[in-house]
Parts: sequence; C-alpha cells; structure tokens
Amino acid sequence: MQAKTHRISLEDSSMSSQLASFHFGAPGAGKKVYIQAALHADEVPGMLVSQFLRTELLALEAAGKIRGEIILVPAANPIGLAQAIHGAPFGRFDLSTGTNFNRAYKHVAEDLKTSLEGLLGPDADANVALIRAHARDSVGAWQPKTDADALKKILLGMAIDADIVLDLHCDNEAVLHIYAGTPLAEAVAPLSALMQAHCVLLALEAGEEPFDEACSRLWWDLAAHFGPGFPIPAACLSTTVELRGEMEVSYELAERDARALLQFLAHAGVLAVAPPELPAPLCAPTPLEGVEPIAAPHAGVVVFLKQVGEKVVAGDAIADLVEPVSGRTTTLRCSVDGVFFARTAHRHLLRGMAVGKIAGPVAFRAGKLLSQ
Repeated sequence: MQAKTHRISLEDSSMSSQLASFHFGAPGAGKKVYIQAALHADEVPGMLVSQFLRTELLALEAAGKIRGEIILVPAANPIGLAQAIHGAPFGRFDLSTGTNFNRAYKHVAEDLKTSLEGLLGPDADANVALIRAHARDSVGAWQPKTDADALKKILLGMAIDADIVLDLHCDNEAVLHIYAGTPLAEAVAPLSALMQAHCVLLALEAGEEPFDEACSRLWWDLAAHFGPGFPIPAACLSTTVELRGEMEVSYELAERDARALLQFLAHAGVLAVAPPELPAPLCAPTPLEGVEPIAAPHAGVVVFLKQVGEKVVAGDAIADLVEPVSGRTTTLRCSVDGVFFARTAHRHLLRGMAVGKIAGPVAFRAGKLLSQ
C-alpha cells in the first residue's frame, strides 16, 4: 500500500487542509477502482466501512490478489469534517461559499468534444484510452478558485479515468439505495444484489454535476456527440451508494457493507478470489425522475405512519403533521406506487421542509432531480 497526502489549501492560507488517499495494487495491471467515503462529511457510515476495506485490501495486496489498482479515500472531505455550527457537525455545504460538496464538479465532456475532434477511430478500446488521457488533461487544467474547488479537483483527478467508482454516502433515515446513470443499469445490478439495495435510481443526468456523474456521464455524452461511427462504451461504472441513515453506524453494518463491496470487486474481476454467487435482488431499477419528494405543507410535528423500506401504493398515508398549538393535523399521502426509501431525521418541520421520498416506477419529474 502507498499512502499519499494531497495539499488542499494554499501555503499562505490561514488554515491548512490536506487529504489522505491509500493506493493498493499496481496501476495499469488491470482495472482501476476508486472508492471514497464521506464527501458529505456529516455522513459517517462510509468512513467506518473504509476501515474494514483498508484492512482487507492490505491482506489481499500482501497475498498478491489485487488485479490492477484500487484507490481508497476514507475521509473525502477534510474541509467539511472541520466544520461545526453550535456543536453540530455541518459537512454537506461549504460554509465559505454555501456550495454543496457533491455538486459543481467539472463536466470534462465539454472540453473533450473539442480536443478529441478528428482523433477517434473505429476501435472502442483505443477510444477509451484516448478519452481517459484527454479527461485527465481536462481535470488537470481546472483552475480552482476556492479550497472546496481544489478538493474537488484532487478527488476528480484520482477518479476520472477509473473503471469503477464507488462514492459512499448516506441519507437522513433510509434503507440502502443506489444512484447510477441509466446506461449503467445492467452493470450496477450485481452491486445492487450484493448490497441488498431497496432501490436503484437511474438518470441520464441528475443535474448540478454531482461527483458520480462527473466520472460517468462524459461517456454517453461523448457517444451521442460523436455518433455510432466512433464506438464509445460506458467505460466507467460510477455510482453513489447510500448506506442507510446517518445514525446507522455499527461494526456489524460496516463489516457487512465492506464485505459486499469486496464481493462486487471480485465479481468484476478486480480481486483474484472466487466470485460470489449473486443473491436475488430486492428491487428492479427505477427512474430518478420517478422519485416523489414529499414536503411539509405547514410547520408541525411529524409522526410517521410508514417505515422506510415499506412498499406503498398511491394514496397511502405516509405521515401526520401536527401543528403543536392548534392541534391541526394534516395527513401526508403519496401519489405514486413505490418504495418509501428515505425520510427526514427531524421531527419538527417548517413549511417546505423535506418529509420523505418514494421511489416510483414511472418518470414524471424533470430538471434538478437531487435534494439540496
């Protein structure tokens, strides 16, 4: 294993920030895998999962069982980890700019549409190698203006040419679920089965350039731009894995999730161990455009009538919202069939605040599809 330290802040900054990454295997000897945790620094479960991953990867490397390169970043956001407001961790947004740490990554396809003109050919493998080289150059040319952007450049620079990218997050209160690009539905199915995801949410473009899309969407955008005469596969399986809720941090869950992730890497041929027998999946993929977000119509105490993971049908009561002074109670119902996969961890809400999300099978939304 090789441990690396990446400087984020400038030398004359008032506060010094740096990022740690751990590199296993040999670059160029097989597939490249990039795994990071806690890009939203107040989403803790992935950091504990990373400890089990590091231990196992060290043993696999010592046994010569890593085919290729695996990069592990167990705490992907040291800036956010240093942020707190009145004693409460605050790692989702950069306090200096207000920007979500999982938004506004560089979409390198715009550069590559120009730089690749006249260079692609009929060989898909050659095209993949060329695109990855140009993608690395595009990220390298990114000129960050803030520490948060400098962090994003470092992270994207390590992941942009990977075959597999696993971005470990969590929700407020949720069952395990996965986000991926629509062209990756078949490739992500083994991961969904092994992780026992309750929903897999697919979109060609979720909006606002999250990290996983910065690594994967360039492939189908370039394929559409250059056309069928220049074959360009979806060469990066990049996903966001939501490891349940913020409070679900335990050795048992972390070890189980790490084991499933390693089984997926074995299935993908990255580890020289017997690939697992895939369990039956818990769900079929559904469109991210089919997710119904339920919001509070007025302030009040929320009392949930459904648990996360339950299947619901249109019209089902999801929660009551009780106004604490008047006692006025509003029953909140879903309008789609699907899985109630995530809900707020707060129990008093203001008007407009998120209550929960239903993963439905029929697309009906457009535009910015991710929660803020």
